[in-house]
Amino acid sequence: MTSSSSEQHASIIPLLSRALHQIRQTPPRVIASPATQPRRAAVALILRVTPPPNYTSQSPASLSPSSSPSQTPAPSLTDFFKLGWVNAPGARPEILFLRREKPDGSSTDGPHVSGHEPGMREAHVAFPGGRTEEGDEGGMYTAMRQTWEEIGLDLAENAYTPIGQLDDREITTSLGKRLLMILSPFVFLQVTPHTTPVDPAPGTTLHWVPLTELLPDTLTSPASRPKDKTGDPLRDRERKPKWSDVTVDASSRLAPRHSTVLRLLVRLLVGTMRFPAIVIDTTYPTDLASLSPADAKSIDEKRAQVESGSGGIQRQGSLSKLRPRKRNEKLKLWGLSLGMTLDLLAHLSPVTNGKSTGSSGNGAFVPPDASLEMMGLPVMAPSLTSVFPRFSYPDVNFWIWVFGKRYREVVRGWEASVRAGGTNDRRINWTGSALNTFYAAVRKALVVVIVLRAIFVLLALLFGGWFVFIR
Repeated sequence: MTSSSSEQHASIIPLLSRALHQIRQTPPRVIASPATQPRRAAVALILRVTPPPNYTSQSPASLSPSSSPSQTPAPSLTDFFKLGWVNAPGARPEILFLRREKPDGSSTDGPHVSGHEPGMREAHVAFPGGRTEEGDEGGMYTAMRQTWEEIGLDLAENAYTPIGQLDDREITTSLGKRLLMILSPFVFLQVTPHTTPVDPAPGTTLHWVPLTELLPDTLTSPASRPKDKTGDPLRDRERKPKWSDVTVDASSRLAPRHSTVLRLLVRLLVGTMRFPAIVIDTTYPTDLASLSPADAKSIDEKRAQVESGSGGIQRQGSLSKLRPRKRNEKLKLWGLSLGMTLDLLAHLSPVTNGKSTGSSGNGAFVPPDASLEMMGLPVMAPSLTSVFPRFSYPDVNFWIWVFGKRYREVVRGWEASVRAGGTNDRRINWTGSALNTFYAAVRKALVVVIVLRAIFVLLALLFGGWFVFIR
């Protein structure tokens, strides 16, 4: 690890501490499930701080991976950020993403589309989690159960502490017209320097990604950036995060699955949708490449516990069924997972005069072309301006802007709420309101576009008939 990257990682430790304290103290906006759609789901956003490779402390036993997490009481959040290995130069804050794979080799976390580079395929990452089942004791229990079943990580151990819940999110289909379920994100922190051994389900790989790869340059120690001979930061340096996009066939969202003709027609009339995405670097360890004898013994103990049915939880896979990570993949974070990640990262914004600056007009948490995509809206709500799509046809985007007045009013209302109180107005479901008004504008725009296209085609046919048969 270079000196520059070490300084960048260290510079966000105080921001991470403030963010987690803020999440713990802020009550989330909980969306009640309507009677017509009671389904819910929950995911776990798991954070850890990896100590420097060569770090040693006065108590080496505290860094031993063979020590049992259940035998050591978890430190408080305040005490955790005072630990020597957490504040050591080179300590690296990270977040866990999963890459799930279907038996046919495609990603289960989004549409399988071709990458922009020849021979490169896209795969999409998400958080561990899933649907709430009968008998679950709430959303946090669901997130913990699903994490255990998917990757064998027991968040009930003393090695992990629950931080809090982010705002609920609505999962919709048919361009926001039909509610599928309510999703609850829960944040957990690993309070030990070593991650307990994991046992992912077949086709699931883990990717621990440094937070500095997801945060904008403005928040990762500007003083540590490479400089030219004059002392100015290099402008041609690759900026972070690495923004890209995910292309989705609009007909998959608008036309019936089994109607080939209708899907082809919609594809021709409407084109494709492009969702903002962050490219995930795959050069960091996944914790699956090597296992010590102590790790293997721990996995055997966990597998024996599963096979005995202890706790009524069943696992889906075994370590022997792990698949190696493909080298010709580009991992991307997008959609709901991107929105929840940005909700978390927004708490890491520095504070000036008692108020967060991450939502200021610098556009720190939005894609470079967000002002074009989102009709020049303010960026007080980064998780909104970064997850909505734009269309491949410019006239579709124009008509969305025409019908998007109500959507812009909702986002400006959210902005006014944040500026007035320094926090969100918890009485209003800003995310749901923005979702509904944006996709309402999309539906109106698509109707206008299709009607105009039909009129132009009809006029072209009439003119062609006149030119051929009458003239």
